[in-house]
Amino acid sequence: MRVTKEKFAENREKILEVAGVLFRERGFDGIGVSDIMKAAGMTHGGFYGHFQSKEDLALEVSRALIERVKIRWGEIIARAPERPLDALVRHYLDRCSVDDPGGSCVFASLVQEVSRSRGAVRETFNDGLSALVDILSRIVDGDTEQERRDKGFTTLSSMMGAVILARAVESRSLSDSFLYTTRDSLSLAKF
Repeated sequence: MRVTKEKFAENREKILEVAGVLFRERGFDGIGVSDIMKAAGMTHGGFYGHFQSKEDLALEVSRALIERVKIRWGEIIARAPERPLDALVRHYLDRCSVDDPGGSCVFASLVQEVSRSRGAVRETFNDGLSALVDILSRIVDGDTEQERRDKGFTTLSSMMGAVILARAVESRSLSDSFLYTTRDSLSLAKF
């Protein structure tokens, strides 16, 4: 049975979407192609009509998720022109970021795996993290461009580190402390 171009594109998007969730939940090495395809409601054999390899899929998913983060951050900032940093910090350091790794930040979910890898996925994460520092550099305080860039790095490190640590602990109280003390320290006003 021949698949239309529209259906082919729809299937590809479905695979990317499902893989994005599963990679963030289980990591690149924690899920196989057959499980991704099964979750997408397709056969394992159909995978290779869309992607050359699992690494190819991981790269495309990473690019798409990183682009989504940049767009989302831009939307949050645009809706809060008076206090963009507070809005972004409040959004990012939220309980949902901890409780739903499959639906949250690709960086906080996959940074450990990417740190042990080489090649295009790592380069994609490098470029994505640099773009987020650039975004933050435009909304943090500072007298010089270098001071704002430095604050962009420390702000991003604090935000992502808090989510990673909050996910790593069993205690809800300790997890919340990582999130909310970091949020409060980065915010201009207490929430």
